[in-house]
Amino acid sequence: MTSAADDDSPAGLGKSARLGLIDRFRNRQGTAGDAPARAPAAAKVPEQFYRFERHPAYERLLVSHSAAERFGVQSPFFRVHEAVAGASTTIGARQYLNFASYNYLGLNGHPRVNQAAQRAVERYGTSPSASRLVAGERPVQRQLEQDLAAFYGVDDCIAFVSGHATNVSAIATLFGTRDLILHDALIHNSVLEGAKLSGAHRRSFPHNDWQWVDALLGQLRGQFERVLIVVEGLYSMDGDSPDLRHFIELKKRHKAFLMVDDAHALGVLGATGRGSAEHWGIDPRDVDIWMGTLSKTLASCGGYIAGSTPLVELLKFNAPGFVYSVGLSPALAAAALEALHILQEEPQRVARLQAVGQEFLQLAKAKGIDTGLSEGHAITPAIVGSSLKAARLSNALFERGINAQPIIYPAVEEKAARIRFFLCALHEPQQLQATIDALAELL
Repeated sequence: MTSAADDDSPAGLGKSARLGLIDRFRNRQGTAGDAPARAPAAAKVPEQFYRFERHPAYERLLVSHSAAERFGVQSPFFRVHEAVAGASTTIGARQYLNFASYNYLGLNGHPRVNQAAQRAVERYGTSPSASRLVAGERPVQRQLEQDLAAFYGVDDCIAFVSGHATNVSAIATLFGTRDLILHDALIHNSVLEGAKLSGAHRRSFPHNDWQWVDALLGQLRGQFERVLIVVEGLYSMDGDSPDLRHFIELKKRHKAFLMVDDAHALGVLGATGRGSAEHWGIDPRDVDIWMGTLSKTLASCGGYIAGSTPLVELLKFNAPGFVYSVGLSPALAAAALEALHILQEEPQRVARLQAVGQEFLQLAKAKGIDTGLSEGHAITPAIVGSSLKAARLSNALFERGINAQPIIYPAVEEKAARIRFFLCALHEPQQLQATIDALAELL
């Protein structure tokens, strides 16, 4: 019979063996509280590794600023708006025609939306205080999700505090290293960041080319567990849309998931503004993941994922951007909810926006302006082919009382640098004509 002290079995190492193991472990890793072993003298650490002013990215930024100053171009970015930004805005006490806002249906600043937010503040305060998982729900948060799900015609919805974070957190939660993510070459940065964070294999496909995706999956589908195809319902840089019918057909055939970022399509596409599903006449349940934002048509801030109950439940208990983040502010949820109700009650706003978008596009084409792929919904670019030219053109328009922002490299290719115009249901015909006339003259 042996004592516990002499037992050398895995369940009870003898005393000498245990001490030896502890010594080896301490020599290899140290114990808590031990000072790190003194390392040999290291070479001098370059300043770019511990000073932000020497960070390579910051130095590139300084070069860009210096080049702009050399060419006499003032920065058109970070202008301070002093009033609600809709069809017009106030900057520096001067009123401008405004084409740099997502206020598609003119609901930002709407009295009903403002009052809904104020009532929520009076009842719940300005903050939800903590994660909804641990701090609990506010009725308005859940009501927004349920109404969005009903609006899309799907089971359920989950709202996040940021549109960008919605894509990042959802994609990174649902997909992993054994999966493949295929995204349009012009997809939004938030999708790219989510795909990177997921660790999945990632491939971009030529813009709107469903046939390319079909051919690739015919070759590679068997090499991966899950496959996600991601497109935008309305592309925010070019103002065009993919034919979802083809993407639905191929995703079914190849047993993949389809995600549609409908951020710019809600309230814009479809006869009643229900977005891509209504625009293409498809069953919304044929799209596995609907993503959208609250900051555009819905005049608030945040993002959401709508789809099946299992999808939403997965995200509610696993998505870091939801589980470990404070919940959506009750005031923002109330504003978005009221805007959604107005959208449903007043479809004429959608019709007006669609008429404005088409009129602007046709006026631009009549003047020979390069509008790229725009279909005349709510986004139309004027492509000028040079970042410097785009910045100068934006400033020249600004001097004439027109606020329209340049989109420059690296947001787009240098040859695709542009002025991007966001249209609003509140824009008047004479404002559109004056803007196109000024743009054509300056070009």
